[in-house]
Amino acid sequence: MTTALTTLAKQLGVSETVGTLENVSLTRATADSRKVEPGDLYCCVAGSSADGHDFAADAVAAGASALLVDHALDLDVPQLVVNRSQLRHTMAVAAHFLKGNPAASLTMCGVTGTNGKTTVTQMLGAIMRVAGKPVTVIGTLTGSRTTPEAPDLAEYLGDARDEAKAISESGLVAMEVSSHALSLNRVDGVQFDVALFTNLSHDHLDFHGTMEEYFRAKASLFTSERAKRAVIFVDDVYGARLADGLEIPVVRVSMDLAEQVDLGLSGSWFTWRQVRVHVPMPGLVNVANALMALETATALQVKPDVCASGIGAMTVVPGRLERVSGSGGSQPTVFVDYAHTPAGLKTVLTDVRNLMDGGAQLQVVFGCGGDRDRDKRPLMGEIAGQLADRVIITSDNPRSEDASSIAEAIVSGVHHNELNNVTVQLDRRRAIETAIREAGPRDVVVIAGKGHEHAQVVGETVVPFDDAAVAKEALLALRGPA
Repeated sequence: MTTALTTLAKQLGVSETVGTLENVSLTRATADSRKVEPGDLYCCVAGSSADGHDFAADAVAAGASALLVDHALDLDVPQLVVNRSQLRHTMAVAAHFLKGNPAASLTMCGVTGTNGKTTVTQMLGAIMRVAGKPVTVIGTLTGSRTTPEAPDLAEYLGDARDEAKAISESGLVAMEVSSHALSLNRVDGVQFDVALFTNLSHDHLDFHGTMEEYFRAKASLFTSERAKRAVIFVDDVYGARLADGLEIPVVRVSMDLAEQVDLGLSGSWFTWRQVRVHVPMPGLVNVANALMALETATALQVKPDVCASGIGAMTVVPGRLERVSGSGGSQPTVFVDYAHTPAGLKTVLTDVRNLMDGGAQLQVVFGCGGDRDRDKRPLMGEIAGQLADRVIITSDNPRSEDASSIAEAIVSGVHHNELNNVTVQLDRRRAIETAIREAGPRDVVVIAGKGHEHAQVVGETVVPFDDAAVAKEALLALRGPA
């Protein structure tokens, strides 16, 4: 599929151009000069560490048919010139237009919030598959970014549309929408059939500055331009505030919708809309996540019994209270979880603590990422100290920071409590091995912070590392030779 550059310029409302636009056809948009192919519109986006304009000549050499720029460049290629503040928005609209606006042919569900996005999208996808819909899930588990850049998103949606059309069905997309994506225009050009809000707590303040700005970024998904209706978890104070201020239709979700709740380390049961639901993941947090997915599917005309079947058919979501315990009753129960915020860690440790046998001990192994929100480090230390019997502080993704300095900041929060059983072991493998080796058979070990990730970032080096795999190795070592 190709589009005339003159048609695109008119669609975008671009009035300033360079060169001749006539007889130029485009196939897609991209902001990555390394991926340019003949017929592409190369979008010169300025990022935090590099400016796309500096790579425009490389893009032209690779075959770019036109450029989207915020100032004219001395290159012999047609250029569309827009204000820098509008360049990301224009790129997004252009990318979707060049793909034939695929979102319009799909049922689009966008999930935002601090915690729960990944699990809710996976749950919603599971329900809709049982309901017979072609499903695409986009998020933390599917790419390097929670929400792809607009040109990449347009490609994903185009593929989803085409795959659904091939079987004469209308497909559904369940995708995570991050606050960064909303602030950086990554989902511009898409209107969601349903926008979901899970919760809001301390995170990303290095980017947003304040909780109010963070909330404002999340709330921007819930305008009539971006969403047709909303599903909001109103037990969260920010969710209640958001729901009260919207002009689009709102489905309010609360824990009150779950009755006769039975919780266990292997999963939960509850009654919803007179149907018994089994969630094969432990904790009240996953009851809340399930309610969000169930109510969304109901709003999309899926029957309650089908919704329940979808949740029950789920496999474990990687790194979300993922149980990696070995076989046999002589080993501790081990969970790997992505909890990397104060609220996320508190929720996981509270849920696990409430499910444990009396007298059992709870150990937590975690660290905090470098070059990110520093204020949350002592807060997470304080929470770990309050809720765990033993805390092992280790490295996460230190990036350019010194891992020991990050650990010291976490310890500064822990020492405000009476807990004395605190260890710093910066070697993450050794930290996990120590926790599992020294835990009793009735104890629980929570390895938090990295979840599904398969690598650690140390300086500029990416080192393969998988919490679940390391935990399984440590559990096998407990069993000894076969």
